[in-house]
Amino acid sequence: MTGIAASLRFLLSDLTGADDCAPPAVPNDIPAALQPVVAEAIARLIAYQGPSYAQLYLQRLHRFSRRRDVDAALLGAIARLMVQRMCYDDPIHIAQRHLLGARDGVVAEERHHFLLDELVGALPGKIGRPLLLCFERTGWMRLLIAMRFCADGRVGRQRLRLQAGLRRWRLFSVRYGIERAWVERWLHMIDRSLTRQPVAAMSVAETATMIQGSGEAYRRGLADWHVLIDRLVKPVLDGGLALPDLAAAVAEGRADNVEQAVLRIRARVDAGG
Repeated sequence: MTGIAASLRFLLSDLTGADDCAPPAVPNDIPAALQPVVAEAIARLIAYQGPSYAQLYLQRLHRFSRRRDVDAALLGAIARLMVQRMCYDDPIHIAQRHLLGARDGVVAEERHHFLLDELVGALPGKIGRPLLLCFERTGWMRLLIAMRFCADGRVGRQRLRLQAGLRRWRLFSVRYGIERAWVERWLHMIDRSLTRQPVAAMSVAETATMIQGSGEAYRRGLADWHVLIDRLVKPVLDGGLALPDLAAAVAEGRADNVEQAVLRIRARVDAGG
């Protein structure tokens, strides 16, 4: 009976998004100076999604904390930037934030603009994917929608609770699949940089700051990041583009229109300059 009960709990937790995992502790391989940063990240991720999500963060961080070629500065940058990206700003998160503020006596009103595919992408994949396909056919994917977030009044708080309640299915959403793939690729690029051009690893890690917010700003930042990685960072790490100072190239690419800057850098390399 105990085994059957455990199996049922596991099945129901998968269906409801419940997370009965114990909150993880800060690992011993984290330098003392960074332990408060990681402890804060764990608390933030538990509030955002749950203990298992915080455990995923620690598993990802462990890939670098155990390496001798990763100093405290780089590990700290990865720890801070990764928690920011794992707590991406979707309507669920904004609703959570406003409910928390209301519990602390802070009732503020905000209006956020989302692209339609961002809103649909927050739904469970089995619902979101057919809707996204439909909206893509009708040309509505880039439709901009304003949403008001405020915990003022019973109706406002109830609406926020319904939005925040989608957290239980966030890990099954279309958007989470995109964000998970992005984080893994970002970490992979840092790892490869440590092997091929160690001095550039910090610059590659800091490219995470290119992706912020929601709506057009988020879409533009994500597109620029992929241009920088696909057409500059990856070719250098693959050995197909001869750039001895990748860190300087990344800084140049981010300081200007990314696509134009990458074209300029590649043209300079082709010309032998």
